[in-house]
Amino acid sequence: MQQTAREAEAQAIGEKKVKDLMKDNKRLVEVPYSASLAHTMNVLVANRVVAVPVAAPPGQWIGAGGSMIMETDKQTGVLRKHYIGMVTMLDILAHIAGEEDGPGLVDLERKMAVPVSSIIGNNVEGLSLWTLSPNTSVLECMELFSMGIHRAMVPIDGEAAGVELVKSASSYRMLTQMDVLRFLSQQIPEMQQTLGQSVKEMGAINENVMAITDKTKVIEAIKCMKSSFLNAVPIVRSTQLGGHHTHTQLFTGRGRKLGGTFSATDLRGCHLATLQTWLQQTALEFTETIGKSVLLEGTTAGGRELVTCGEESSMKEVMEKVVSKHVHRIWVTDEHGLLLGLISLSDMIRAIRVSLVSQIQT
Repeated sequence: MQQTAREAEAQAIGEKKVKDLMKDNKRLVEVPYSASLAHTMNVLVANRVVAVPVAAPPGQWIGAGGSMIMETDKQTGVLRKHYIGMVTMLDILAHIAGEEDGPGLVDLERKMAVPVSSIIGNNVEGLSLWTLSPNTSVLECMELFSMGIHRAMVPIDGEAAGVELVKSASSYRMLTQMDVLRFLSQQIPEMQQTLGQSVKEMGAINENVMAITDKTKVIEAIKCMKSSFLNAVPIVRSTQLGGHHTHTQLFTGRGRKLGGTFSATDLRGCHLATLQTWLQQTALEFTETIGKSVLLEGTTAGGRELVTCGEESSMKEVMEKVVSKHVHRIWVTDEHGLLLGLISLSDMIRAIRVSLVSQIQT
């Protein structure tokens, strides 16, 4: 029986491997277990990443979640380092938003001087490291990333099959959800049928979107994100809300007027002294100011631009926005700018994978 166009698309993607996605990936960006949080922030800014694995001497640490991912000397096979966890911007924010030094007071200099190893696990994502074999199929990789796993380490010379953990390798690269979507965006000519569907039709929209108001202070926004393990929240206009509404808690943003985005990424390029002064200002003021910062020019600061789409936008259009703007979520709005939901990278990868797999199985 003759293949349909979508069946051919699914088969073509199904034959791709993780190693096909890794051709342009740079060396692994990491920090030693003894690095201060201030140094770690500098590494994030310099390399334009939002998370780094933490390396320690072998035999001295228990890795987060029991991780035993080791790097060995390529010539001798001797263990050189042990990756003990992942630290993200949300980990650092959770640490900042922890116990205050007084009512409304945060001693940032003291908090940012602690070793990075001391905050592993503040965010659930840091509790485990994931690895993928270079020979893992792209569809298997997409299954992992569709579950909310944002990144995985890929051994350059690993022998593991499928998605099994690799015990040791001489070197690793990092594969992220964005890498997968960037790869898929390069396959658009071969995926016209799949990606031409609307995001609503593909079930990619998450209507459960939690928000803060334009009067929420930065420190309170950080606390809200910490408690709900969110990397970003939409900012909605408080004029739509009743006078008794609190500005220190998350609430349902659906149906509210979208005014901005407060993201963990925004804080990467902010010097400690500057951030100290901003903690008591509103998140909206912060994002509007940081978006004009020379420090973040050409980076992925969420405060510069609201990236949105409609329910009927095609997956192709949304994917192109995500890749070109390098954002990790898109807000779904109606013609009046009211929030209908959001589409995360996990949502996009899940919806595309479900569509491809359904064609293979039919």
